Amino acid sequence: MILIFVVAVLAACTDDESFTTSRSERLTFSADTVRLDTLFSTVPSSTYTFWVYNHSTDGLRLKQIRLDRGNQSGYRVNVDGTFLGQTTGYQVNDLEVRKGDSLRVFVELTSVENHAEDPLLVEDNLIFTLESGVEQRVNLSCYSWDAIKLTNPVISRDTVIESTKPIVVYGMMRVDSAATLTIHNTSLYFHANAGIDVYGQLQTGGERVLLRGDRLDHMFDYLPYDRVSGQWRGIHIYPSSSKNVLERTEIRNAEYGILCDSAAVDSTTLRLLMRECVVHNAKGPGIQAFNTLLGLYKCQISNTLGDCVAVYGGGAQLLNCTLAQFYPFSANRGVALRFANYYEGYSYPLAYLVCQRSLITGYEDDVILGESRDSTVAYAYYFEDCLMRTPIPEDTTVLFRNIIWETPKDSINGKKHFIRIDEDNLSYDFHLDSISPVYGKGVGCY
Repeated sequence: MILIFVVAVLAACTDDESFTTSRSERLTFSADTVRLDTLFSTVPSSTYTFWVYNHSTDGLRLKQIRLDRGNQSGYRVNVDGTFLGQTTGYQVNDLEVRKGDSLRVFVELTSVENHAEDPLLVEDNLIFTLESGVEQRVNLSCYSWDAIKLTNPVISRDTVIESTKPIVVYGMMRVDSAATLTIHNTSLYFHANAGIDVYGQLQTGGERVLLRGDRLDHMFDYLPYDRVSGQWRGIHIYPSSSKNVLERTEIRNAEYGILCDSAAVDSTTLRLLMRECVVHNAKGPGIQAFNTLLGLYKCQISNTLGDCVAVYGGGAQLLNCTLAQFYPFSANRGVALRFANYYEGYSYPLAYLVCQRSLITGYEDDVILGESRDSTVAYAYYFEDCLMRTPIPEDTTVLFRNIIWETPKDSINGKKHFIRIDEDNLSYDFHLDSISPVYGKGVGCY
């Protein structure tokens, strides 16, 4: 019996360690093509992986795994712990994959500048040569995009930025108190912890200005980082700054959209004027203003962990705006609109808040919050021709005119006003749907 058992064990071991040179037996890959996301040239990519399986009845020997273009493409490959670099000739030799076993492959890319305005395709192939002579390959594919890179830029004199190439900002962009930064028709991509500190003036406009994070890859297959909040700092307007004008500008996926520090109120001058702008998906407030004269015209402020718009003192006019509070990452989100004459124990006289022809809605039953702590401190507000998701106040005769009061019992409310609120894929289109009761009535920014 003991002899029979030993023979059986030896036979099993021999079977596990048998290798075939049959040309019909091949490797199986978890992906035939590894597609990296669009990448800025000279900036390292994230790490991508795929698996190499042997589903044959015997083991397979690999004479060689090599990177077809060697050091010409910028790809970096590690096969099961072995880096295919210059010292190895960008290849690894004599590997074995027993039946039922697998190898894991890691891929990264740092592409060179392509000297073109549009993204260009960068490809290579990882070639697997079996002992049988069969060659199999996995394609590596990525679009590389040249960008202008700025590190801690200081704007010390009047400067205009207008570029057909994207601009990647590392660190804080500072606009000195004696300078005006004008951004026209340009996309600025901010690295983590980068942002804009404004001590002077910020002007944006042209056909379109985009301010967003610099991650062009995906967190998950269905979720690009461009839909994830907190990718960069945002815009901070300091007390010395005034007469900031933003037009046709989109600010998205920041820690905060725009913060306006408290300053002495000039009743004749707006500190911040925004026309046809979007602030979307902030990890803090969308717009938070202290003692600021603020003008928002045809603007969308949406999906913020903090308040979409918070006004503490000063004065604000909102005309044809959409404030939509559908922040998806936390139930402890702020309101769509907050206005108050105090903040953390300090008084901030609110000379006026005027909201006209605007749509203010969100997930919660009440997304509008007005707060007054001291009746001797100015606190004035007025709403006209708006749709508002908030309980109807006791007195609506003076401060509210021609209001549609939205309640959870309405058949059309909240996210149903809009063309697309896709919580699964975090995809949003805040244009009004035709079923909305304010569609075609000039309410909201679209």
